[in-house]
Amino acid sequence: MTIAYGLIFALSLMMPPLYFAFIRKKQDEPWLLVLFLCVCVVTLGYFLVSLSKTVEFALWANKITYLGQVFVPMCMFMIISKLCGFTCKKWFLGVLIGLAVLMYAIVFTTGWLDWYYTSATLEFENGSAYLVKEYGVLHLTNFIYVIAYFVAMLVVCITSLVKKKDASQKLAGFMLAIVLGNVGMWIVGKITTWNFELLATTYFMSVLAYFFVYLLLQDYIRKVDVPQPTTEKTRVIVLDSIPKAERLERVLKLLPADKTLTARQMEMLDGLLDGKSQKEIAADLHISESTVKWHFGILYTTLNVSGKDEILALFK
Repeated sequence: MTIAYGLIFALSLMMPPLYFAFIRKKQDEPWLLVLFLCVCVVTLGYFLVSLSKTVEFALWANKITYLGQVFVPMCMFMIISKLCGFTCKKWFLGVLIGLAVLMYAIVFTTGWLDWYYTSATLEFENGSAYLVKEYGVLHLTNFIYVIAYFVAMLVVCITSLVKKKDASQKLAGFMLAIVLGNVGMWIVGKITTWNFELLATTYFMSVLAYFFVYLLLQDYIRKVDVPQPTTEKTRVIVLDSIPKAERLERVLKLLPADKTLTARQMEMLDGLLDGKSQKEIAADLHISESTVKWHFGILYTTLNVSGKDEILALFK
């Protein structure tokens, strides 16, 4: 078991660098990074427990595990909510963080108070240590905490599917499959008598799934943290009298020497210069309007302009 925990921990350590290498370049998703870091903490805790020689060390390692574990479902909930087109108020996020801190405070008292574990002993299997615990009255709080998050994530996914929020239904369905997979593995871990903690594997598989969601479906997810087009209503200028090549040449002069536009950004620019609205561009390209907004935000940043007005001013 020690080797397995060590391998999972080593693989988990690879996820934050992968985030900066492949995700952060195109978008800032802090909850995804926090999730990766929390899973690193969780898997480190499991690995240290397996290496323990005393109950005291194992209990401290267990506290490290819970330090990440109480925040993992919160991060997953925030990621799923955003991908499914929902936003959380700051006060609501504060409540979630407060509950996570309170949950960890209860666990942190183990070894001194008996309300979470009434007793704990250290046993060994094939040279790997594991804790045998007798649960106290407040251990039920962790059960309720996890179940509540699972229910909340399921509600968000199903609501997005039913109401057809601005995220694609396929994406919401994939989120639902991830949540159901986590629920299934959590139930298996509760009803089996295995000494290996399945959550270590479950969490790592989950972060892999979220990583590939962001990597492969970036054009179809909801973006709220990138620069948005100006909200000021401006008169649409159709530049039919100017050849298309000349239009593009004027705009591309704004492009820094070390920057290039992607094919998708060129399509956004073509639509803008043709006088099309974002809704019309979305319909032409068969993508969501929120995706069009995201591409325009990146386009404006690349061209170093504040919005559409500054581009159209080139032709006045």
